[in-house]
Amino acid sequence: MQRLTARDLAAAAMGAALLAVCSWLSIPTAVPFTMQTFAVCFLAGLLGLRRGLWTVVCWLLLAAAGAPVLAGFKGGLAAMLGPTGGYLIGFLFTALTVGLGVRRFGRSLPALPLCMALGVLLCYAFGTAWFLLVYAKNSGPISLGTALGLCVLPYLFPDAVKIALAGMLVRRLYPILEKRGVSP
Repeated sequence: MQRLTARDLAAAAMGAALLAVCSWLSIPTAVPFTMQTFAVCFLAGLLGLRRGLWTVVCWLLLAAAGAPVLAGFKGGLAAMLGPTGGYLIGFLFTALTVGLGVRRFGRSLPALPLCMALGVLLCYAFGTAWFLLVYAKNSGPISLGTALGLCVLPYLFPDAVKIALAGMLVRRLYPILEKRGVSP
């Protein structure tokens, strides 16, 4: 196992800052519309597996420590353990999937958006399962169909747009970073 370098830590810190800013860009609903999905896909695609995953870990640790890095300028364990907390943890699966995809297939156009879409689907699955458990504990059970209607269906199109945007930006920016010798 490789040790984290200063460059890895700096990339993760800057990525966590961008992820926080994208979290603050929010339209409040049951599960807020934010730019988090875009940021996670973009950062994991651009930074790769190691740095992309550490970026999400850093952001989650900041949130757990109470820093207002989540949607609505929230932070702390209470915000993370609420009904939408599973989507936050699900971003680890997104970063892992995109990072592994980039490692295995590179940043090619068919592979990159497909890996991003798969990562977002894993986030949906984990987040929806979490939502069902927490919602049932707090308000009584709801059906999977109801949970999907609240937590997934309204986000399919916006997340597809975010994936397309993230993929295009990664494809444009990665060669610049690579040329300058700062790519992962």
